Amino acid sequence: MSLTDIEIAGLEKRAEAIRETIIRMLVAAGSGHTAGPLGMADIFAAFYFHILAHDPKHPEWEGRDRLVLSNGHICPALYASLAHAGYFPVEECLTLRSFGSRLQGHPERLRLPGLETTSGPLGEGLSQAAGMAYAFRMDEMSDVVRPTSNVERTTSDMGGRQRVYCLMSDGEQEEGNTWEAAMFAGKHKLHNLIAIMDRNNIQIDGMTEDVMPLESLRAKYEAFNWHVLEVNGHNMRQFVEAIDEAKAITEKPIVIIAHTIPGKGVSEIEFDYHWHGKPPTKEEGKRFLKEIRTMGGKLPHEYA
Repeated sequence: MSLTDIEIAGLEKRAEAIRETIIRMLVAAGSGHTAGPLGMADIFAAFYFHILAHDPKHPEWEGRDRLVLSNGHICPALYASLAHAGYFPVEECLTLRSFGSRLQGHPERLRLPGLETTSGPLGEGLSQAAGMAYAFRMDEMSDVVRPTSNVERTTSDMGGRQRVYCLMSDGEQEEGNTWEAAMFAGKHKLHNLIAIMDRNNIQIDGMTEDVMPLESLRAKYEAFNWHVLEVNGHNMRQFVEAIDEAKAITEKPIVIIAHTIPGKGVSEIEFDYHWHGKPPTKEEGKRFLKEIRTMGGKLPHEYA
């Protein structure tokens, strides 16, 4: 079902709130990653407030979809999304990376409700997600009835089966483990696995195409028997429609290459790889928060 303009605007406001929380928590922590979380806020908003079958009041509900965060360093976006969705108080986000906090610098599965995996070493997430998708198919759990209280949709609206979503970075496409998982998923035609690649073109040492050229990512995944879609990761309607298209694929795993702006919403840090692992100061945070409300920044014209 297509989203209305009002629903799109609502999701965009959710993304703005997630970005604001990301900045607040990074300033409070004095450490952490800024560019990636800001760039993925729209996609996280789409997942937790429209796409996922999940229930914050019952985080361990067996019929839920699974969202695996492979690039765990962007966890401020995940934590902020979980908090705004009702898994824990938003105020707890300000304990990011504090001693004894449940919100560590990389997610630890048993610390917080709503976490599916512990992530840290890049390249592991797709293997974990492929294993989950394969297990679900073996267990024949596709007809589990899911609650509609969170997203107000029926089981038939949601495609009638559990799905596993894997969020991963473009930089971790340099990891061999990623391609072992790609081979496994392609061989077993895991159409209940949908991977989303954050194609923001940066990593900690520079631009991806300078550090280790990745293109053509589409051709590589197609060669591994994946169905490939490419979208503007900040166009809410386009991303949700890509997910809907992915759900209609029945013979292959799917990867959505989402072209995003690292540091989205803060013009002075957009596309600057130095902000990959750098937090804003208190003064920068005030300035960033002010600009986020105007949502500056544009994608290259070919993805607009």
